[in-house]
Amino acid sequence: MFKCCKLLLLLAIIIFISSCKVSRVTTQPPEQQDSLSVKETVPTDTTVAVVQDSVEINVHRLLKDTLTIIGVGDIMMGTNYPDDRYLPPNNGAYLLEEVDSILRDADVTFGNLEGVILNEGGDPKYCRNPDVCYIFRSPEYMVQHLKDAGFDVMSTANNHAGDFGDPGRKNTMRVLDSLGLWHAGLVSRPSATFMIDGMKYGFAAFAPNNGTVSIHDLDEARRLVSQLDSVSDVVIVSFHGGAEGSKHQHVPRRNEIFYGEDRGNVYDFAHSMIDAGADIVFGHGPHVTRAVDIYKNRFIIYSLGNFCTYARFNLRGDNGLAPIVKVFTTHNGEFIKAVVTPVIQRAPGGPKIDHEGRVIRKLVELTEKDFPEVPVRIAPGGIITYIQDQNVTDALQGKSN
Repeated sequence: MFKCCKLLLLLAIIIFISSCKVSRVTTQPPEQQDSLSVKETVPTDTTVAVVQDSVEINVHRLLKDTLTIIGVGDIMMGTNYPDDRYLPPNNGAYLLEEVDSILRDADVTFGNLEGVILNEGGDPKYCRNPDVCYIFRSPEYMVQHLKDAGFDVMSTANNHAGDFGDPGRKNTMRVLDSLGLWHAGLVSRPSATFMIDGMKYGFAAFAPNNGTVSIHDLDEARRLVSQLDSVSDVVIVSFHGGAEGSKHQHVPRRNEIFYGEDRGNVYDFAHSMIDAGADIVFGHGPHVTRAVDIYKNRFIIYSLGNFCTYARFNLRGDNGLAPIVKVFTTHNGEFIKAVVTPVIQRAPGGPKIDHEGRVIRKLVELTEKDFPEVPVRIAPGGIITYIQDQNVTDALQGKSN
């Protein structure tokens, strides 16, 4: 009798379990994620998961309300070519210490890597006298300083990316990859996508130089940026373009020829990239700061100047001033505001906070002159806002006073 009861109880349990619907969520493999468009106009991204027994479960990816993206200009932390006298003391360990807390205080931090990462060797550009030629080869240990300071993504599209031929390009990519620093700009690595805190970013970099993704081929550039836009929440574009030096701080809205080389029409390029889907455009190349622009509610700065350049760069006057620009955007890249931290380099180099705020005054001057139609205000403290937002702020302060 007892055995019979046990059998009846077991049979009842089996019947109960089999009558229940069992659901299992299957996750999408990483290689399929790039085929999804995740840019939305609502603060969540919803994907319908595949489940068993017709039970539908929605997986919600929460999108951050506000993103912060920092951009800085040229970085060359010392070169061992033609010899070690152009390297900083203490292996460059302290070059970024005054600004590293600022660089780390963002969702994404970007910089332009001038030169190659290579301990020795490579195929150096022909140069009759290496002492007066500017070709850069930084030791591999330098890259750890960038990682420690908070950098996430680097441009390798510039006129020094090919200073040591293919060995230099390949080793630069290898070292950046080994430290988890995303990068783009070489023909062999035209773009990158990456996830940070649940947000997906696309990145592409362009230059007018051999071996880099061309700033001149607008059709191909648009195609690349459009593809990134289709799979990313926010697309960051970097370009190396424009004539060099303090005599070329203004944006002329035409092709710029410098030493016989076409350095591109950076105004048309930046606007075309935003038309194609870019959300932030960071420029560099002139070795001085250039103006700020807003187009279709997206942020552009045409040159971020010399940020951390040791020993072989002219740092006199405006060449030694640069902004750290922290851009605040919505979850889909629309400009909210930006904050400028002014830095200064004095020979031989390394960024320091400029408590006089000289580059902020320069940004005000250049932006008012070059883009008077753009409705932004750059406050003396370095906050960049739409003029209407500033008017509201001023009115509220007036009431409180």
